[in-house]
Amino acid sequence: MYNALKNNLQRFIMKNIILIAILLVSFGEFSFGKDLKMRTQEFPKKEMQKQKNEIAKIMAQGLSKNLPQVVDNYTTLSKIISQNSTLVYTFEINTGVKKDETIIKKDYSRMRRAVINGVCQSSNKLLEAGISTTYIYINSKTKKLLFRFDITQSECIGLKK
Repeated sequence: MYNALKNNLQRFIMKNIILIAILLVSFGEFSFGKDLKMRTQEFPKKEMQKQKNEIAKIMAQGLSKNLPQVVDNYTTLSKIISQNSTLVYTFEINTGVKKDETIIKKDYSRMRRAVINGVCQSSNKLLEAGISTTYIYINSKTKKLLFRFDITQSECIGLKK
């Protein structure tokens, strides 16, 4: 189940990587397309943060247009929102007869590794640009939180690419 989730999640991210690339190029042109004097100065952190927030907002809106999206037999991507400069993906898992507590206890470490590896491989440029990612997994029936993974560029340091 989790290998299928990982593979399907990676396919989903790769399908949307063109949108991410376009936004990053636009971000680069907007941020660095000013006059030469501005390029040699440090860009104000407050303005940079505003741009990151806006990029996350635009990306969330664009990616949300195709939702809900079935990832695999157990998982559906139901929502993508932005919170400041973080993209928050919410997945609903059909857990069948398994209890939430059992899933949380037995599968947390494996899921965390799979999600972080997948995001670090597919969204490295986005993370480098300061756009973080949060993956939330909830039970599709009970709506109980099963997993939450907050991924920043620092999570990817030391991982094999």
